[in-house]
Amino acid sequence: MKSRFSYVQVIALGYAIMIFLGTLLLMLPFSSASGEGASFTTAFFTATSASCVTGLVTVDTGTFWSVAGQAIIITLIQIGGLGFITIATLFMMLMRRRVGLRGKELMIESINSSNIGGILRLTKKIIVGTLIFEGTGALVLTIRFMQDFSFGRALWFGIFHSISAFCNAGFDLMGRIEPYSSFVHYSSDPVVMVTIMLLIIIGGIGFLVWEDILKNGLRIKRYSFHTKLVLLTTAVLLFGGAVLIFIFERNASNASLPLGEQMMVSFFGSVSARTAGMNVTDTGVLSPAGKLINILLMYIGGSSGSTAGGIKTTTFAVLIIYAVSSIKGNAQTSVFGRRISDDAVKKAVTVAVTNLSLALIGAFIISAVQPFDLGDVLFETFSAIGTVGMTTGITRDLSVISRYVIIFLMYLGRVGSISFAAAFLRKKAPPSVSAPTEAIIIG
Repeated sequence: MKSRFSYVQVIALGYAIMIFLGTLLLMLPFSSASGEGASFTTAFFTATSASCVTGLVTVDTGTFWSVAGQAIIITLIQIGGLGFITIATLFMMLMRRRVGLRGKELMIESINSSNIGGILRLTKKIIVGTLIFEGTGALVLTIRFMQDFSFGRALWFGIFHSISAFCNAGFDLMGRIEPYSSFVHYSSDPVVMVTIMLLIIIGGIGFLVWEDILKNGLRIKRYSFHTKLVLLTTAVLLFGGAVLIFIFERNASNASLPLGEQMMVSFFGSVSARTAGMNVTDTGVLSPAGKLINILLMYIGGSSGSTAGGIKTTTFAVLIIYAVSSIKGNAQTSVFGRRISDDAVKKAVTVAVTNLSLALIGAFIISAVQPFDLGDVLFETFSAIGTVGMTTGITRDLSVISRYVIIFLMYLGRVGSISFAAAFLRKKAPPSVSAPTEAIIIG
């Protein structure tokens, strides 16, 4: 019997169910450190943030939640980062259950692949690669944290932060040192900084890019067009963002740091702003230019088919290439000797405009109900729709209405705003007769 739900609807409803179950678990007494249980809004906000790998929190993760609560959060992060379809497919393969055509097509939709051939083999590579990267990161961080904590706590911190960083989630337990401090106390520690950055970058470039690099090694000419575009755009954003942050924050939020540390935290800021959400400087004291740079990086996000959010690097690249081609008067939108289809350009414009509109609408609603600085509100809404998790410090002061606005933005940011709309809008057959074309003045 054919399912009544489309693939996109299954994914959207799946995340909703996961958030609901996570909320119920976080409301139980054993999940909170006090043993009193969290309120529905607090649990709902946290479960959504974890499932959508965002990292915005209304209570400090390291002190408010018990170890059991933290375990629930990191489990939601792991499932949300890889995609629950990936996890479900893995369990079916482990139980030696046959994955049918619909299951394979769901997996393709979940990771934004375009080829059904070898999708189960790719799923295995995703799981194995995730275990290797997260395991290595956890080992390195555990060894480093043993200098500051007991072995048990160092091990838990290593595992938690490795998964959180790889899944671009932004959750941390550093509230044990100082509430809401993230990795500020490790801003001069190259081991922690480099490990976290590598996990964020690897998790954010996309599963399909992994496979391409694994298959072709350093033979760049053999990379697919998608891989080349992702790697080039990622490099430009990482280094370009780091340079801009260094320039504008050198005499602002980073003024008290030595030159070497300024360079390190600037690069970390550029890496983390693209959907990871961990920070090594107080984002609340960023300069206006620094906030704007971070908003732009959060808006763009990571790459398609990855643990990251945002409009995606390929979307941003397509928009820039299209604009440059139009300015030059080129009839085609092309790069690397390949033409970008009109459908890809149309989708890129739709995604960019939709996410921008949602962030602005969310900012308007929050500004209407609470007297926050507009820059801080925009920072918050772009962080939510980009599933980043960075904040200037207003998250815990949000009213109930504002919190539900952020919850909705985080959900749309993970599921995909376009996918969510398409999932619940009835498709109409294309008209048999096209409407007449008439000239309109643009620009």
